[in-house]
Amino acid sequence: MDEHFIIETEKLKETWQKHKGSILRDYLVKDVEDPRINVQSILTRHWMIKELFGDTYEDLMEHEIRFALVMNWLLTLLKKNVRTGQLQAILYSLIEKQKDAEGIEIPSYVSETFSRLAMPNYICGALNLPASDSADGIIPEYLVSTFSRVWKEMLVCEEHKKISVLEPACGSANDYRFIHAFGISRFLDYTGFDLSEKNVRNAKTMFPDVNFKVGNAIEIQGEDKEFDYCFVHDLFEHLSIDAMERSISEICRVTKKGICAGFFNMHDGCEHIVREVNSYHWNKLSRDRIRELFKRGFHNVELIHIDKFLSTQYDFSDTHNKNAYTIIANI
Repeated sequence: MDEHFIIETEKLKETWQKHKGSILRDYLVKDVEDPRINVQSILTRHWMIKELFGDTYEDLMEHEIRFALVMNWLLTLLKKNVRTGQLQAILYSLIEKQKDAEGIEIPSYVSETFSRLAMPNYICGALNLPASDSADGIIPEYLVSTFSRVWKEMLVCEEHKKISVLEPACGSANDYRFIHAFGISRFLDYTGFDLSEKNVRNAKTMFPDVNFKVGNAIEIQGEDKEFDYCFVHDLFEHLSIDAMERSISEICRVTKKGICAGFFNMHDGCEHIVREVNSYHWNKLSRDRIRELFKRGFHNVELIHIDKFLSTQYDFSDTHNKNAYTIIANI
């Protein structure tokens, strides 16, 4: 590995290693980043399920995305400390097909989702929270885990030969812990790696029998086309442009069939916008230039602008990150 990549790697390691393991364990798995209601994580799980079982579960996938949007809306309400009575008024308004409740506007995607669900449904449960739950400003665990129970039940009787999957920058099993909870992990021969030894230690503590290890996306320890699939989240914007391009090249090198990559800071401009923050980067990447990098390894590259996707398909305009994109590349 070139000297400047070695130096950058050491700086990145220091950035993560300075945090306590307990902080890293909870990073990117709470609030709007909770993989159970974060659309990019949901799309990643859907991508894997489609690779395994085709279009069998498309209707369920549609319902799960709608669930995520409703839960994000509920999270916004809880953060505003709405009263239990106001939540119940919203439920009454939904039943009566009204557009607002006590001055609270009910978005069309909530009304439409409510009309599609059998009674009783999770929206009823969400709007009938006990006062003790609604006062915390967070969604109760039993609600946010709704679809982990649904998917686990749906997939329990499925059979499929395992597919090999690589996850660079896996963190403290940030996404894997939910891939496991949703009943998907038994179909995977999974390998995850991260620069931070603390992240890997956290992941191994939760899943001692899973192949988590210390590794570097700039130089992946793997043979050409060793893995069937690869998914990765929130990595590339934190690298220098040279390291980012090298990492994408490496991921394409070791992956045979398809990649799902989540970006948190991308734009439609022609050039990358480089921003150094202490020992690492917080760049805004050009979507067109990133697409071309993936096209060097894969013929078909789909780029999903999360905000546009949700506003077009669901009339959802409250995306917490307008710069989020997901790329799906396949042969």
